[in-house]
Amino acid sequence: MAQLGGTPVLILREGSERTRGRDAQSRNILAAKTIAAAVKSTLGPKGMDKMLVDSMGDVVITNDGATILKEMDIEHPAAKMMVEIAKTQDDEVGDGTTSAVVIAGELLKRAEDLLEQEVHPTLIVTGYRLAAEKSYEILKELTKDVTPDDTETLKKIAMTSMTGKGAEVARELLTNLAVESVRAIAEKGGKIDIDHIKLDKKTGGSKDDTVLIKGIVIDKERVHSGMPKLMENAKIALVNSALEIEKTEVDAKIEITSPDQMKAFLDEEERMLKSMVDKVKDSGANVLFCQKGVDDLVQHYLAKEGILAVRRVKESDMKKLASATGGKILTTLEEIRPEDLGSAGLVEERKISGEEMIFVENCQNPKAVSILLRGGTEHVVDELERGMNDALRVTACAVEDGKYVAGGGAPEIELALKLRDYAASVGGREQLAIQAFADAVEVIPRALAENAGLDPIDMLVALRSAHEAGNKNAGLDVFKGEPTDMLKAGVIEPLRIKTQAISSATESATMILRIDDVIAATTAKPPAGGMPPGGGYPGMEEEY
Repeated sequence: MAQLGGTPVLILREGSERTRGRDAQSRNILAAKTIAAAVKSTLGPKGMDKMLVDSMGDVVITNDGATILKEMDIEHPAAKMMVEIAKTQDDEVGDGTTSAVVIAGELLKRAEDLLEQEVHPTLIVTGYRLAAEKSYEILKELTKDVTPDDTETLKKIAMTSMTGKGAEVARELLTNLAVESVRAIAEKGGKIDIDHIKLDKKTGGSKDDTVLIKGIVIDKERVHSGMPKLMENAKIALVNSALEIEKTEVDAKIEITSPDQMKAFLDEEERMLKSMVDKVKDSGANVLFCQKGVDDLVQHYLAKEGILAVRRVKESDMKKLASATGGKILTTLEEIRPEDLGSAGLVEERKISGEEMIFVENCQNPKAVSILLRGGTEHVVDELERGMNDALRVTACAVEDGKYVAGGGAPEIELALKLRDYAASVGGREQLAIQAFADAVEVIPRALAENAGLDPIDMLVALRSAHEAGNKNAGLDVFKGEPTDMLKAGVIEPLRIKTQAISSATESATMILRIDDVIAATTAKPPAGGMPPGGGYPGMEEEY
């Protein structure tokens, strides 16, 4: 609303809400702090789980930060930014989502204190950015190197990621599987595509029944009961066209006037279908995976020839099969040649939890593998999948970057210590923001202590003393309740977890701090004249 010569001028649509200045900042900071507080209790080996129930009554039980925030129905725009932090961290590294969100919340909490002391938001933003840049330098000094052949170190990294999650019970077995599968698909140069590790979930059995298959598991069954259930030394044809008589592209009409013509027509159709099977057989294939449909008659002929066939295989599974078996995906049967076939030591249909699955195993040097996850209930298997996914991602990061740091809050304490020294060397009010940043990163060891039922102040003082005495890798052992050398304890994490968490948290916190005006529009209503949908001036309102 503006005044022009005493006459009110309406700028925004009636019902729009506008918050400005300190009020807008306070609201945004409160929303972000609330989100951070929601996930803070899940941090660390003694973190608690959250139960999320959606409007349909479906239940998710997890302590994975990204999953919790994804399942929460969040309305506030600043809170949505915090969810983005977790999503980015999950996409980039796979773990450390809770840490990233908690650090962002703490950065905003510390900034609020500075705002009350009349420090301008842009000065806080500058200070935070300087501190983040310095943090990357400090972290680089703390790193250790790891090679893809150093399986012991990789297992420790995977185990650290799984600790405190639902997958922890069988973590010895699971970490072995995670490291083995990542090393199997690693290409020269260390690039790893985690999509080549297929996680299949089946309820029943226990977590200890989880197995790694050096090949691919397909959640399908044979197309015909007359086909063999087991095929050793399999030669595999991968076809993505239908083994059926295709309908013509254009509308066509065939006129049949006598029974002889009808018979000739049907005979020709059968001959065409039979020739498809002959092509498969002549190539030497004894297993066929088809992405589309397989005609009933083709199924019959394939069964007669003793060929095991599976139809309507997902495109993603076809690509994994090609990577695992070394076969080529063929667009048409015309081009099928013996050299295009994939190979596997064994292809077998097995019954798992009452459902048939096709196992393609014992592949030579497979570049795609499967892990079959088992657990007592659906919720257990789901949480197992989340834990396994994190372990795979962090192991892949460690192999790709070849760098790791100590865990247990050790890097954060060292960062805070060095940043306080750095703040003293920076002139102006920015040093206040750098000190606030140093205090904020200490939220990680503090949260670890709180969640373990220890006194956070005593623990922080003990950790600071250890670091000042020169023990850079001293972190909090939540089981003993004392500072411990985390490298010796085997609590280690990839460097990328820390750098990405600081980067995402700083960027989101600075973005929220720079907002001093929130204009929330009401839902657009068409005027009485009946403007078409999408009418009006572009950018007139923003709906949150």
